Amino acid sequence: MGLESVRIVLVEPAGERNLGSVARVMKNMGLRQLVVVNPQCDVRSEDARRMAVRAAEILDEALVVQDLASALDGCHRIAATVGREETQAESLRSVIPWLLPSNPDSSVLNSSILNSQFQTAIIFGREDHGLGRFELKYAQRLITIPSNPDYPSLNLAQAVGICCYELHQHLLEGEVSPEVPIVAPFQLINAFYLGLEELLLTIGYLHDHTAESRMRRFRLLLDRAVPSVHEMTMLMGILRQMRWAIQQNNSDHKGSESVKGRSTEIESESDTN
Repeated sequence: MGLESVRIVLVEPAGERNLGSVARVMKNMGLRQLVVVNPQCDVRSEDARRMAVRAAEILDEALVVQDLASALDGCHRIAATVGREETQAESLRSVIPWLLPSNPDSSVLNSSILNSQFQTAIIFGREDHGLGRFELKYAQRLITIPSNPDYPSLNLAQAVGICCYELHQHLLEGEVSPEVPIVAPFQLINAFYLGLEELLLTIGYLHDHTAESRMRRFRLLLDRAVPSVHEMTMLMGILRQMRWAIQQNNSDHKGSESVKGRSTEIESESDTN
C-alpha cells in the first residue's frame, strides 16, 4: 500500500501560504490527496501557489468540501492530530503502521459499498485552535507529535510535514505493517452512529445535554472492535427493526386509545337511551 491512498484533510485553514507549504511537502513525500474542509481562504490563490512552488497541481486537484463527514467519505481508517493534553493521544510513529497496512483484505477492496481502494485519512485542525470535540469524534485514533513542552504548538504546515515525512520513511525503510481485517468504511459506520443516537434519544436513554459525550464513548467502543461491512449491515438492520417496533407500538397504543374512546361514547349513548 503506497501513500496515494492517504488523504491529508485540513479543517477550515485560514492561511494561504500554509496551504501552499502543505502542498509542497506533500509532493516532496509522495502524497497527492489533499481535502480542504470549509476553507477560510482561497485554496488556489497566488500566495498559495507561490509557496507550493512546483506542487501547484496538488492545490489544483484538491477536493474542497463543506463538512468533515464529506471529506472522510470512503475512508476505512481515520486519525486526527491533537495537542498533548488529549489523554487518548498516541505517538505518531505508533499509529503509522495502522494507517499503512501491508495487505488490505481483498474482501474490503471488492465490496460494492467501497470505491475500489483502501483509504486512510489524517485530519489536521485550524491554525489557531485545532479540532473541536465534534470533529474529533470521527477519528478512530488520535495522534500527537512530541515537542518541546516550553513551546509545544506546531504550525499547520510543519505538523503536516512531519506526518508526511514519517509516512514516507515508513515505506522507505520497508517496515512490515500488520494486515488489515475486513473493515467497514466511514460512511457506513457513521450512518450507524447517527441512527443509534437518534434511537437512543427517542427512547430516553440519551438526552440533548449528554448525547455528545456518551456517543463519543460508543464510537470508541465500536472502533476498537474494527467492525466489518457485514457486521455493520447487521447492526443497521437491528436499528431499522427497533424503529419499526417503536412505530408499531405507538400505532397500537393510539389504536387502543381510539377504541377505548369509541367504547366510552357508545356507553354514554346507551346510558342516555
